[in-house]
Amino acid sequence: MTGQRDRWAELTGGQAGEEYAQRFARLAASGHDIHGEASFCDALLKPAARVLDAGCGTGRIAIRLAELGHHCTGVDVDASMLAVARREAPTQEWLLGDLARLDALGLDADFDLVLAAGNVIPLLAPGTGATVVGHLAAALRPGGLLVTGMGLDAAHLPLDEAPLTITEFDQWCARAGLTLRQRYATWSGDPYDDGGGYAVSVHTRPAV
Repeated sequence: MTGQRDRWAELTGGQAGEEYAQRFARLAASGHDIHGEASFCDALLKPAARVLDAGCGTGRIAIRLAELGHHCTGVDVDASMLAVARREAPTQEWLLGDLARLDALGLDADFDLVLAAGNVIPLLAPGTGATVVGHLAAALRPGGLLVTGMGLDAAHLPLDEAPLTITEFDQWCARAGLTLRQRYATWSGDPYDDGGGYAVSVHTRPAV
């Protein structure tokens, strides 16, 4: 661990797994499509790709991507969330770990896509963002993709204000050797306008 609690832990106390899963179960039961992130990622991937879901939570996205034929590993620091993921998909790989120390998990650096959805980046422990982005980039194979989704204002975050700007995030990515390929306003692919409150970004690690 980094010694400093992430913003998610400050908000939930690390006990939100069941409540979070029930929330999405209710959405699915009411007819909402809860697989937008997985569909977005699947469209970027070749069959049977290797995916790292960083900050995987209850495993909703990684489980869906596995159903679509991909090989998914999920990492999260919240044991209550991982307990749900392990119950729902016991044969998938779920790792308890701090993204700021992702290198300590010994993962091979050959993922086709690394995903950080669900406001993972804004809810990191203060001061760890650039380090985490560096670790996520290092987990990619040459030509691999980092896909992120994050709120950029209070309306799209469980916080009073956004802890970072999209410009700062892009600077972290550039420092990690990544190049912005695409940016959208939603997981459905709506165009992103500067100053928008939510951004779905696709960065790539250059091929050798």
